[in-house]
Amino acid sequence: MSRLENANPVIFQRSGDRLLTSNDEDEDVHDPIDDREIFDLIRAINDPEHPLSLEELNVVEQVRVQVNDAESIVGIEFTPTIPHCSMATLIGLSIKVKLLRSLPDRFKIDVHITPGTHASEEAVNKQLADKERVAAALENSSLLEVVNQCLTPTRSI
Repeated sequence: MSRLENANPVIFQRSGDRLLTSNDEDEDVHDPIDDREIFDLIRAINDPEHPLSLEELNVVEQVRVQVNDAESIVGIEFTPTIPHCSMATLIGLSIKVKLLRSLPDRFKIDVHITPGTHASEEAVNKQLADKERVAAALENSSLLEVVNQCLTPTRSI
C-alpha cells in the first residue's frame, strides 16, 4: 500500500447498539425507516485506508443522516478526515452502494460531503449525484472490488 494521507487519524468512540422494541421486530407493525436505522447501516463501513470504520473516524455521524420515510428520501453528509482526502469519492460511493443494496427501491439516496470540509467538495458531490457515473463506476470490476471490501464486515459493531 502506498503512503497514507492521514497516517494518524483521530479515533472516536463508537455509539452503543440500538435497543430494539417488540414493535421493531414485529413484521405486521408499520415501522418507518428513521435516521438511526440508516446510521446503523453505514456506521460499520470500512475506511479504505485504515482498519477502522467510518464511525470510528467520525466520517459518518447520526446527526448528519436525514430521513423522510413518507417522501422516500435519505440524505447523508459525510466528513472526510482531511480536506484533501483522495478517498472521498470512494467513501461516498461505498455509502451510496450500501444504501442502494439495503433500502427499498422507492428511496432517493443523496450522499454528499459535509459543506466546507473538503477541497474538492463540489466535484465529488457532482460525481456522487450523477446516476450514470455511479452506474459506470460499479461496472468497473476493480473499483467494485474495493467498494465490496469497504462493505465487508470486519467485526461486530
